Amino acid sequence: MVTDHASRPTAARGPGLPASITPALLERLTAQVSAAPDASRVTTSAPYTGVPLADFPVSTPEDVEAAFARARIAQKAWAATPIEERKKILLRYHDLVLARQDEALDLMQAENGKTRRDAFLEVVDIGIVSRYYARNAAKYLGPKRRRGAIPLLTHTTELRHPKGVVTVISPWNYPLSMAASDTIAALMAGNAVVQKPDTQTALTALWSMDLMYEAGLPAGVWQMVIGRGSSIGGTLMDNADYMMFTGSTASGRKIAGDAGRRLIGASLELGGKNAMIVLDDADIEKAADGAVAACFPSAGQLCVSIERLYVAESIRDEFIAAFTARTKNLKIGAAYDYSIDVGSLTTPSQLETVAEHVDDAVAKGATVLAGGKARPDLGPLFYEPTILTDVTPDMTLYDHETFGPVVSVYSYRDIDEAISLANATPYGLNGSVWTRNGARGRAVAARVHAGTVNVNEAFAAAWGSIDAPMGGMGDSGLGRRHGADGILKYTEPQTIAHQRIQGFTPPARISPETWATLLTGALKVLKAAGVR
Repeated sequence: MVTDHASRPTAARGPGLPASITPALLERLTAQVSAAPDASRVTTSAPYTGVPLADFPVSTPEDVEAAFARARIAQKAWAATPIEERKKILLRYHDLVLARQDEALDLMQAENGKTRRDAFLEVVDIGIVSRYYARNAAKYLGPKRRRGAIPLLTHTTELRHPKGVVTVISPWNYPLSMAASDTIAALMAGNAVVQKPDTQTALTALWSMDLMYEAGLPAGVWQMVIGRGSSIGGTLMDNADYMMFTGSTASGRKIAGDAGRRLIGASLELGGKNAMIVLDDADIEKAADGAVAACFPSAGQLCVSIERLYVAESIRDEFIAAFTARTKNLKIGAAYDYSIDVGSLTTPSQLETVAEHVDDAVAKGATVLAGGKARPDLGPLFYEPTILTDVTPDMTLYDHETFGPVVSVYSYRDIDEAISLANATPYGLNGSVWTRNGARGRAVAARVHAGTVNVNEAFAAAWGSIDAPMGGMGDSGLGRRHGADGILKYTEPQTIAHQRIQGFTPPARISPETWATLLTGALKVLKAAGVR
């Protein structure tokens, strides 16, 4: 049922670049890459059309070393900058992102191929994250009194110091959110950042950095390098004081091992094979709408999107009919406005993976209810939103992440079976539960092995709850972004304990045995008094 991808066109099919992406803008952004004047170059293509988009200088390991050297000098002054001053810069950045969002939307669509609707959610995300850390950083980072070892006699304070220079490696699928949100927290904590965005979407990352400097960030605090991980990844790791990575589980495992060797911290958001459970009391129409929103944003190229859908047997047929009808009505295409529901895949390799997964499933007996084929008539990398049933364990997409607009639908008999099926994966990033009974939904959600689980929502509720941590369990990674965890991970805690009058050493005229008896009595009194 899938077309021959070898024959897909490479000529332009979709719209040309929007007027905002001018040669002057491209030159300004690419000039901010930390690379030598005579650096080799790499050219990216626009997914909508396949035509050349941007030409970047490629950073060498020596360029990366130089970027870290500059960052270390800049970080010392930045760490000494009062939090209130950092806050003002971040709030100005917040305002600039919202005011200039059309530039960001055009860049994201041009580089990634997503719809404007999906791109706008990234703008919203950065607005929320910027405001949150600007307004809450002082609370998280300020000195905190802690209970001392001896009440009244031990004055104990917890301090938070920045790690130093943080390496951020960000992916292509959410080029603004992933490039900026983790960096924002690192910067607010007093760190400098050396970032390697995926080359395919580096323009958006550079635009974000450019705006932060326009908002007042001192020179050298945030730097960008471009290149393959095989070339500069080792240098990025060897110079980092902390590693923030979003990408594949395979790469994450290597980074975790390298970070362990260096005894530095790492936060890793990795792959997922996320499940949605539709309970037997769910509102079918709302659940069908939710499934569309869960499975097909950014053409399924979203770490927290749903690829497995479990529906109670009693409502299976009715739900599938509603879900299939909605999926077939989605408008696929390329447009720099809000008229399109599903955009393009981003790279030829991603289209190849999606096609191989679907072809393999169909060849082994899966049934296609919607989609199932590429759309070269729309552009070189379009693939229809696809619903499959009769998927079995021998099919590749049964337990491998597809990362495209493809979902497999299964049924279950009871809640225990649904939970067992949802958890039958080494991943644990996101989940979704649909029901008319909120308490029941939350109880089921608590049994799903995932870092975030949404009730009557796809992923946006948990993702947008910035005050709560977001991240994966199992093969989906370690560490968290958002909330207190999202900024404290970029700091080193330090305890200052000032002992006054008397410590734990017995006074000169009291024997060790008597002193031990006195301390034992004191511990009993403290316990009886309810002291924690």
